[in-house]
Order: sequence, then C-alpha cells, then structure tokens
Amino acid sequence: MTPARSFYGLRHGATDWNRKGLFQGRTDNPLNEDGLRQAHEAASMLRGFGISRIVASPLVRAAKTAEIIADAISVPLAIDVGIIEFDFGSFEGLPVRDLMIKHGVNSATGLVSILPADGENWDAMAERSLACVSAWLDRHPGDDLLFVCHDAVMQGMAKALSGSYFKNSHGTPFRYLREGADWRVEQAII
Repeated sequence: MTPARSFYGLRHGATDWNRKGLFQGRTDNPLNEDGLRQAHEAASMLRGFGISRIVASPLVRAAKTAEIIADAISVPLAIDVGIIEFDFGSFEGLPVRDLMIKHGVNSATGLVSILPADGENWDAMAERSLACVSAWLDRHPGDDLLFVCHDAVMQGMAKALSGSYFKNSHGTPFRYLREGADWRVEQAII
C-alpha cells in the first residue's frame, strides 16, 4: 500500500546492541546514554517542523525516543505494532559485520539477500509498515506525522517507495517525500 502523502520517519536512539553492531530486531533493548542524548537532540531539532502527531513502534527503544520527542514538542503519541522492527529470526544477537563477511555481501541489498528463513519476510515487513503509515495518514489528513521506528522498517519503506536504500542514523529525522507518483527520502532540515 502506498501512502497518499509525505511523512516523517525517525530511527530510535542507540542501544548497546547497536553500538556492538548486533542484529537487534524484536529483542527489546533500552536506549543507552547515547540513545537518550540522541532522542533529546532529535526533539530539539524537530521543534520547528510542524509535526502534530507521533506514532511509535512498541519496542522500548522507539517508544522512549518518541515519548521524549512528544513531551518536548507537546504532541500526542500513539503506539502501533505495525511499525515494529523486522524479525531477524536466528540472526538476532549476532554481529552484522561478521555475517556479511561470511556471506560475501557488502550492501543493504546483499544483506537482505542472506536473511534467514526463520525470520520475517522482507517484502511483507515493508508492506505491513506502509499499511500502518497509510492508515495513520488517512485517519489524520490534516496532521504532519512522525513515525518513530527502526532502521529495517525505514529502509524497507524507502526501498518499496523510492527503489533505493539510504544512509540512516539514530535520532535523525527523514522526510519521505511524495511528488506526484514519485518518492524520495531525504534528511529533514529546517
């Protein structure tokens, strides 16, 4: 499902597993000190964007990031399982770099090609995430929405909409821009 209009996405602040380079997926790790700082910095950055509603993944790292931002900019926050992180199956907790080297891949496309069968289907994840975003946009046509979620979710949506992946960073807002039938993802800047 393709969203009817543009929206914002933000990857949660960092966790210890992010810093160790481990597949995190559905493992519900909290933000570390860097992650809390990134959430507060994102809140400061987003003050002038006109965001009127935030929707977050239920995983604590995303929900806490969203809570910090929602409190700082005084907007409502909702939790939706539709943008929960990708289930990496038996890869969860393993080093990303080691598995990429082992399988001879060096890109996001290569990484997606080696995902284990006991995890979630990549295309299904992108579809469920886009369906979630579309439903929220349809329910709140006058609102600028921010979706606080995860790298795989943001990458899956970007690939499905624009045809490519992008360089994502913790606590950095991105705008998924719809221009006619075309989409692009760019870092949101005032």
